[in-house]
Amino acid sequence: MPIRNIPVIPTPYYQYDLGLLDNTLALASSGSSRYGFHIHYALKANYDPRILSGIREAGFGVDCVSLNEVQYALAGGFEPSTIVFAGVGKSDLEIEEALLSGILCLNIESVEELEVVGMIAARLQVKAPVVLRVNPDLPAMTHPHITTGLKVNKFGIAVARLQEALVRCKNQPWLNFLGLHFHIGSQISSQQPFEALCQAANRIWHDFDISGHGATMINLGGGLGIDYLDPVNNPIPDFEGFFKLFHDKLDLPGEISRHFELGRSLTGQCGALVTRVLYVKKGAGKRHVIVDAGMTELIRPALYGAIHLIENITTIDGAEMYDVVGPICESSDCFGKDIILPYTFRGDLLKIYSCGAYAESMSMNYNLRGTIGKVYLEGHSKSSAKVIPMTGLQRFSAVR
Repeated sequence: MPIRNIPVIPTPYYQYDLGLLDNTLALASSGSSRYGFHIHYALKANYDPRILSGIREAGFGVDCVSLNEVQYALAGGFEPSTIVFAGVGKSDLEIEEALLSGILCLNIESVEELEVVGMIAARLQVKAPVVLRVNPDLPAMTHPHITTGLKVNKFGIAVARLQEALVRCKNQPWLNFLGLHFHIGSQISSQQPFEALCQAANRIWHDFDISGHGATMINLGGGLGIDYLDPVNNPIPDFEGFFKLFHDKLDLPGEISRHFELGRSLTGQCGALVTRVLYVKKGAGKRHVIVDAGMTELIRPALYGAIHLIENITTIDGAEMYDVVGPICESSDCFGKDIILPYTFRGDLLKIYSCGAYAESMSMNYNLRGTIGKVYLEGHSKSSAKVIPMTGLQRFSAVR
């Protein structure tokens, strides 16, 4: 059977295409800068140092959801004035350290949190820059687990309590109100939710006279999706259309700065998970391809049924239907069911696409699996791949 010449590298490993990352960041930068918009990269998507270096060099800031992320961004060379700190459950210590670090703002998720921030700021005698995250009760038309803008979700201040929050900002001298924040969900694949967000933001801004409260900025969050089904032909999202929509649909004073928190759309397609076939198990009506990567390296399919393109990069002969599963002791440890692949055998390499966001950053040590290695593709040349050795527990890699 035809066999591709594949270099022998310990598997599984994350593969990052830095050339594609650079192209993606360049298009995102040109699309946003055309309108003077500001991008804060959602660090939770991927915190690989090489990726963060490219993001910093592109001139983007950072969106953080923990104190560790704030400190990681600062250590990575990002200016405090470009860092925003979100999250529904900031601890007192996190709030205190964030205020002392001089970051751009804290995105406040509740009136209760606002009260705590005010008390801590008063104790520290530090003016707290705050942006109020509003829950507009809008459907994102995406998976329930990554929908964040409905009234039943834990995120944001209900519109019914926004006036209360604004009054508290006005009456608390240690709170510096900067503006509003919205984020309705992730992996949004149509314009309609974003148009609805613009309409809601316009209405709320004018109904509550947000400019009259001294606001200087609005943060529209992120949520722009990527093409998981056809990543090869659609590797970069439509940043131009995304930013143009907000430019055209937002009806706010011109001096109000516009901010966005993009994560998946910037890094999702630049990463892949490469894994080796351990066994091809023939059962009653099923063929299971058992690989050496598992939900410990890519949890999205197990967590909410996410679909990733899977390719056999070793053989190209024939076609067969398989379930591609991992070695973890959970039935949910499955990357795809009824996947058409070439005839697949022990030792073949499979490439799982679109793993540049929420794969490595969500990896875990369940079953004491340990960490895995990384390969960086420089520019567009696969021959210039650089291997980062595995650390921790070493993996068994089957050979054919």
